[in-house]
Amino acid sequence: MSTTAGAPTRDMPGETARPARRGTRRFVLIGIVLAALVAAAALLAHWWLVGRFIESTDDAYLQTDSVTVAPKVSGYVTDVYVDDNQSVKAGDPLMKLDARQYQVALDEANANIDARNADIQNAQAQIEQQRAKIAQAEAQQQVSRVSLRHARDEVTRYAPVVAAGAETGERLAALTSTRDEAQATLAADTAALAAARTQITALTAQLAQARAQLEAARASAAQSQLDLDHTVVRSALAGRVGDRTVRVGQYVQPGTRVLTVVPVQRTYLEANFKETQIGRMRAGQPVDIRVDALPDHTLHGVVESFSPGTGSQFALLPPENATGNFTKIVQRVPVRIRIDTGPETRGVLLPGMSVTAEVDTRSARELDRRIDAENHRE
Repeated sequence: MSTTAGAPTRDMPGETARPARRGTRRFVLIGIVLAALVAAAALLAHWWLVGRFIESTDDAYLQTDSVTVAPKVSGYVTDVYVDDNQSVKAGDPLMKLDARQYQVALDEANANIDARNADIQNAQAQIEQQRAKIAQAEAQQQVSRVSLRHARDEVTRYAPVVAAGAETGERLAALTSTRDEAQATLAADTAALAAARTQITALTAQLAQARAQLEAARASAAQSQLDLDHTVVRSALAGRVGDRTVRVGQYVQPGTRVLTVVPVQRTYLEANFKETQIGRMRAGQPVDIRVDALPDHTLHGVVESFSPGTGSQFALLPPENATGNFTKIVQRVPVRIRIDTGPETRGVLLPGMSVTAEVDTRSARELDRRIDAENHRE
């Protein structure tokens, strides 16, 4: 409503409330700005104190040291004791091969052991018999030696008598002949004794050979026993059966892959960090683990060890950067991380699952200072 000249002017209600609303908006904006500054300062402080020391990668996968099961002997599969994905303990039987041919080989080896034992007993008996023959030959030699001594004494006693003419020459000739015969007999007995002693040496060598053959037979029997035992294939560790390809009636050769035992309770993490991220990483540092299969849970672990080289160094065809054009590519280093969790969680974790890993490297700050001091130059 318009006013006449000279009349006082009145403020409208809307005009009075407008400055108040402006003040309120200004206060709200100032509060928002202050809150944003505080949040930014908190984020900056967190990054400076913590965030800049966190190294993260999504190039990480769960791993486990699986064992490929293969038979050590050949044969037809008669029994398979496990199913796909079945849990097994160390020493549990997994499958069985036809063992008849290996049982026959073991029986033959045991019979060979018995034969070698008999050879040893025979050689020992021959040695004892030959020792008796040696004793007999020694006695015969002694008799011949006594006879020769007597014959020589007779010749010596009768020679002067014959020379004096008191006895005929025929008697001396007879005594001389007897002496010569005794000497020949002694020579023959001495040769027989030497032959007997040589024979016992040969028999002793035969005994040693028989004993060596016995050891060989025992080794053959032990190998046959091993082959028989290996017809039952057992698990080397506890885990779950995977990739089972064996079936009853299948013929398998030594080294044929039949199944895999996966120790799911020993799952660990292998994270591939860039080489620019591992400068502060050390064994023992804590790790936060987020498994894609468990998006609502954060697991924890510890850095265990580092690969002795980048992944490219262990590739089938390692790169050769000294030829042709060169393009620098940031390499990755495999880092093994132990997962600290219980059996319930491990029952869900399977090898090959994707993971995001974050390593807290704050514990390496002192190490950084020592490295700086070590490499400082005046």
